[in-house]
Amino acid sequence: MKKILSYPLSVIFYLFFFINLLVFHPIQWISLKLGGYDAHKKSVDIFNFFLLRCLNILGTRFTVENEHDLPDNRTIIFVANHQGMYDIPPIIWHFRKHHPKFVSKKELGRGIPSISYNLRHGGSVLIDRKNRRESLMKMSQFGDYLKRTRRSAVIFPEGTRSRTGQPKEFRKNGMFMLFKKLPEAVVVPITINNSWKLFKHGNFPIDLGVHVKLKAHKPIEVGSKDPDALAAEIERIIIADIN
Repeated sequence: MKKILSYPLSVIFYLFFFINLLVFHPIQWISLKLGGYDAHKKSVDIFNFFLLRCLNILGTRFTVENEHDLPDNRTIIFVANHQGMYDIPPIIWHFRKHHPKFVSKKELGRGIPSISYNLRHGGSVLIDRKNRRESLMKMSQFGDYLKRTRRSAVIFPEGTRSRTGQPKEFRKNGMFMLFKKLPEAVVVPITINNSWKLFKHGNFPIDLGVHVKLKAHKPIEVGSKDPDALAAEIERIIIADIN
């Protein structure tokens, strides 16, 4: 019965999902042109709030556990495991006061209304994972941008999402570049659970009643350890809470 219900509810979800993409694309454009960064960011925050409400149609619940007082006047490097595209809206919405910017593959910078526009114009960085030299150069520039603006980064070091929830090996070069550029920053590891279950039947239908959980761990000073030890600790902390 649950899977049968998932078909019509997935149709309704995708209808509202694509309406949001189409509606917020011009809203973002107008906000950026008339109000600059701050207005554009608010439009992106609201867009992601509505994406979360779209997922509620499927009975999806989101719990974000954060027992720590995260600094709002310093750059935070959020490092998380990656289970699906819907990892992103709760991070943008629940950590919005920290101005999270994403490290994303360049293919997402074109062709997706609202999402591609935000990635190109909202401060995120688009990298070609096949071009290591160019990727590191862009990560260096991204670090400079974050240092200048005191905004925050979100990086998924697995590189691509896990379709079973089991973590993949962390790629650490991107983290190392941000550690080098932002020695005064703090790292907040985030463990994401159950997001992959939304897609256990593929992109259609989407599974119903999934409880997606995000846990923000204790902040770690970038300068407190050497880069290898810091990256290893981050990976250990994140993986320890995956269930």
